[in-house]
Amino acid sequence: MGDGSTYADEPTYTTKEADAMLPELREQLGRVRQACQVMLGAAERIEGPVVADGGGYADADYWAASKTLRVEVGRLAEQGIVLRDPETGLIDFPGEREGRRVFLCWRLGDDRVALWHELDTGCSGQKPL
Repeated sequence: MGDGSTYADEPTYTTKEADAMLPELREQLGRVRQACQVMLGAAERIEGPVVADGGGYADADYWAASKTLRVEVGRLAEQGIVLRDPETGLIDFPGEREGRRVFLCWRLGDDRVALWHELDTGCSGQKPL
């Protein structure tokens, strides 16, 4: 990871550093997606009883998935990585381009980090590296 000194100890990544993290991130995002699916499924099971009689409860699978999601998203945040969309596995790595702070973009299923965008444009402003 780059030294990040330009941005007050915030991490920055080169494309090479980000690409090197992809095998681990693929596994991690798989766990995030699975946890989200479990939680959504539990919410659907709870919704019916809540509407019918004000009851409903989350089971052990829901709480385990909730913990997994907190842990995995927390690990990403500790590394300065932003999870934009857990369903598609869209993440942003803080990086630099032409001396300014940008986000390097990657989506689960892509071979490498190949896109970037300005901090204020979001994914709609993605450009090829």
